[in-house]
Amino acid sequence: MAKVVIAGVAQLKPLIGTEVAVTDWFTVSQERIDAFAAATEDHQWIHVDRERAARESPYGMTVAHGFLSLSLLPFLLGQAIEIQGTRLGINYGLNRVRFTGPVPAGSRVRARFGLAAVEDIDRGVQMTWNVTVERESEAKPVLVAEWITRRHE
Repeated sequence: MAKVVIAGVAQLKPLIGTEVAVTDWFTVSQERIDAFAAATEDHQWIHVDRERAARESPYGMTVAHGFLSLSLLPFLLGQAIEIQGTRLGINYGLNRVRFTGPVPAGSRVRARFGLAAVEDIDRGVQMTWNVTVERESEAKPVLVAEWITRRHE
């Protein structure tokens, strides 16, 4: 997909209530899952023990951590949307998050970003995004979140 380029924060408010961007598909490999487990010290067998997951997991294989899927949002947003005229973007928080489906190792995911709100803040804007992360070939999303970011001019 082509990156959506927004020519400055003044161009955001007309986008409220619309789906602004859909990302390209991104593979969540077992190597990425293992690296996330190492970084977070979350070595739960359903994520990292391939043999046990094949035997005991309801998915028949390892699955990504829900927080790994969530941590991909800044990367996915950056791949899909460029807001020109800003020098700094920060995560401000989440109003709600639901991990609604598994991401088996090797799955491909993509994100849909809808702009729910834009508020002026000192030297910038605060944006509320409705984000849905989908897994390829699955009707049900794997993650649904209301994510708040800020961009400073």
